[in-house]
Parts: sequence; structure tokens; C-alpha cells
Amino acid sequence: MIRKPILVFQTDFTYKEGAVCAMYGVVKSVDRDLEIMDGSHELPQYDIWSASYRLYQSMEFWPEGTVFVSVVDPGVGTDRRACVARTRGGYIVVTPDNGSLTHVEKHIGVAEVREIDESRNRLPSTRGVSVFHGRDLFGYCAAKLASGLISFEEVGSSYSVDEIVKFPILEPTATRGKVNGIFEINDPNFGNMWTNIPTEVFLSAGFSYGDRPQVLVYRKGALVLKERVLFERSFGFAQKGELIIYNNELMNIGVAKVQGSLASDAKLGFGADWTVEFLP
Repeated sequence: MIRKPILVFQTDFTYKEGAVCAMYGVVKSVDRDLEIMDGSHELPQYDIWSASYRLYQSMEFWPEGTVFVSVVDPGVGTDRRACVARTRGGYIVVTPDNGSLTHVEKHIGVAEVREIDESRNRLPSTRGVSVFHGRDLFGYCAAKLASGLISFEEVGSSYSVDEIVKFPILEPTATRGKVNGIFEINDPNFGNMWTNIPTEVFLSAGFSYGDRPQVLVYRKGALVLKERVLFERSFGFAQKGELIIYNNELMNIGVAKVQGSLASDAKLGFGADWTVEFLP
């Protein structure tokens, strides 16, 4: 028996009204046997960067062939492309082509991308609705694809991977005793800040577990935090309320406040404006 791909959804819809329920109803109307899982429906409103990062964060922990549906779509109903991408690892992503593929394309690789043909792969009963492509286009097309009703080639016309809309990705820099990067994302439930600095780069710059590097955080070049912080493997090596530098779940450097929220307490954000520097 050939198993059908799992569908994993992420959106900024929340559960406050019926949008998620409607999307899942469409999937089950196409094929009741399709398995649906939640990535998150609590992504920050309109935050395409977060949608991109969260896809990359979890993707490679799912079975090959999993179909991801990512809908953070402030341009819904406009001429931005609706697409289906196939990654080099064999995953499928159904999403607006608005920057949501940035991290997947960089870290996993996109082998092929196709624009969804609305004349064939849109929920027929919703013609004229322009504000709910998560239900009417992305969810419906993903369900047809996962159920085997259409092939990847039948999604629509292919276009060059080079045409995918992407955000610029800033690379960390490292020399002996100095590492620079950005806060690339946060851990919203715990208030931890995740950098774009691989832990192996941090270690190769001369930092070791047990050290207390100086951490300098800047917003648009203005210093907002300067403190010596313990570098350790996990939170239990520090006291409650103490800051800690640690190796996060993606093997990048994170900075946290033990059993507290660094993001809230220090009023930190993420993105290209938020740079971080580590010194001896």
C-alpha cells in the first residue's frame, strides 16, 4: 500500500474564527484519507519572513514527500504568483511566491517551481472570491496533489527557480575572537533570540563552553544591550534570570534569559536591523 503524503499547514490565521477549519474541510472534501498536521497558525500577522523561517525550521524533520502549505499572504488576490515548489530533499511547498521560500531555497534547495493554474486547481465553488486563497487555492491544490488527483506537472506552468521572490539573507562573519550576525528569529513562547551564526562557526572563532563572552546588540547601529554572558550547552547550567548563550535546536547560537523572556525584557526584535556581536 502506497502511503499518501502528510499535509502540514502554517498560517497567520489563528484559531479565533473559522478559516483554519474551512481549509481543512476543503482538504477532507477532496480526500477523507489525507492526514493533516499543524505547523503553526500563530505566525505574526503579515510576517512573510517568519513564514519563510518556520518552513525551514521544521521541514527536514518530516518524511520525504510531505506537502507543506504556508499561507502568510498580505498580497492575496493581487498578481503575486501562487506556486508549488519541489525541494531538492523531495518535499513539496504550496505557498504564495512572496518571499516565503527564501530560507527553504537557501538551506534546502528548490529543484522546480510551478505556478498554480487557477482554471484547473481552484475550488470551483469559490469563483470571484479573492481574499481566501488559503482555502480556495493553496489548500485545494495541495489536497489534489497529495491525493494523487493531479501530478506535480499538472499544477501549472513551470518557471525558473531564479525567479522565486526572496529576501536578502545576511551572512554571519567571524574572525578569531569576534563573531557578528543578526537575530534572525525569536522563540516567541520563551522569549529566546536565535542568531544566524552556526555554533561551529562560533566555536571555530575561539569561544568555548564555560566562557563569558561580551554580547553587544544593536538596532539600526544603536547599541541596546551590552553584557557578559555565560556560554553553555543548555539552560540548566545557568541560574534563573541569568542570560545564557547556547546552541539552539538548529545548531545555531541563541541567547536567552533562563526562565524569563529576553525578547520582552530587553525589548529585542529580529531581522536585518538587529545585529549582534560577540567578543572575548
